[in-house]
Amino acid sequence: MGKVLNSWLKMKREPQPMEEALLNLYVASHLLKDESEKICTKFGITTGQYNVLRILNGVYPEGHPRCEIVTRMIERAPDITRLIDRLEKQEFVERDRTDKDRRKSITIITKKGLDLIKNIHPELAKLTKKMSEKLSLKEAKELSQICEKLYADLI
Repeated sequence: MGKVLNSWLKMKREPQPMEEALLNLYVASHLLKDESEKICTKFGITTGQYNVLRILNGVYPEGHPRCEIVTRMIERAPDITRLIDRLEKQEFVERDRTDKDRRKSITIITKKGLDLIKNIHPELAKLTKKMSEKLSLKEAKELSQICEKLYADLI
């Protein structure tokens, strides 16, 4: 077992190679998510809220209905309505009813939300830079391919 994994988990037995790989994925995912969460917390939002803003930023000035936002999220949020409510309360997004179907609302990122994304981006870029100091471009591509191979049939 790798020294870093063993120092984190303090396991007494040697895991099988596939188990070790899975444990490494769990630990890496947890630690990277924790770093992202710390960055978002400094700006007063969660990673889930950042994810919604990231999605809406990508389609600005258009927006998306809730159901479309959910399908594009990294971590699917079962409480998407409350998550958007909190973003709306902070004035990072606004909701607009469509003319065709008044029951359907479209969530659009606001200027304040765009500014927040612009301010968070350099902080998250530091995390990416940290990764690029550990992995070569070839390794990053290989890691990406391996991860896709692992979850392709799960989505």
